[in-house]
Amino acid sequence: MTRIAIVTGASSGLGKEFVKHIDAGASGQIDEIWVVARRLERLEALQRTCGTPVRPFCLDLTDPASFEVIEGALGQTPGAEVALLVNNAGFGVFGNVAMQDKRDGGAMVRLLMQAPVELIYRALPYLRRGSRIINIASVAAFLPQPNLAVYSAAKRFILDLSRSLDAELGGSDIHVTAVCPKFMQTEFLDTPGDATAARAMTAIGFERADRVAARALRASRRGQSLYIPSLDMKAYYVASRVLPYKTALAAERALGII
Repeated sequence: MTRIAIVTGASSGLGKEFVKHIDAGASGQIDEIWVVARRLERLEALQRTCGTPVRPFCLDLTDPASFEVIEGALGQTPGAEVALLVNNAGFGVFGNVAMQDKRDGGAMVRLLMQAPVELIYRALPYLRRGSRIINIASVAAFLPQPNLAVYSAAKRFILDLSRSLDAELGGSDIHVTAVCPKFMQTEFLDTPGDATAARAMTAIGFERADRVAARALRASRRGQSLYIPSLDMKAYYVASRVLPYKTALAAERALGII
């Protein structure tokens, strides 16, 4: 049996932190870590820092052919078992939809929604009792967010998908965890689109990527379907469940977040 951890968006930021923690044993015995991103040189650099064998996949997950590559590799690996799948790859564009490049919306839909679904389908035949899936959602998933409309809608999709899948698979001790962090100081914010909107929305504060990765892996081991790292965002989540949307939206406007 070859126990595999697959991490997308692994070349930097949160994905890279997941790889470090998995390599250090945070997910138990892992025989290979498969790292997926577009920048091969960064994946190879990451490979050199790990004690666990790392297999780099230089792929663009907005390209449907990339999923066939992963599926083919799993099929060619003797005794392949996907012990952990981390759907982390993503990007977001801030600002009014009408002002955005039309290509950005489609790319977000493909990367944030289609890619996790496709990879989950590819991994399903290789999941075993104790396997885990971590899907990176966001606090933006809690309410529809003007100036982050496509991104927040996509993350809501991931949140709902994760909780439904966890209910379906949990009886087999296969659990799916949606992780909803705040923004982090990563390359995600290097090209935000509308910088003014990005500054307003990140006024809620940032989280440390290393801490989010470590705690998300712990929540996954425990079989939690939802993990919100910060206390203030846990309170925000509760409020989002009870307040009418217009009331919550008015509160965000009053705080200058949108």
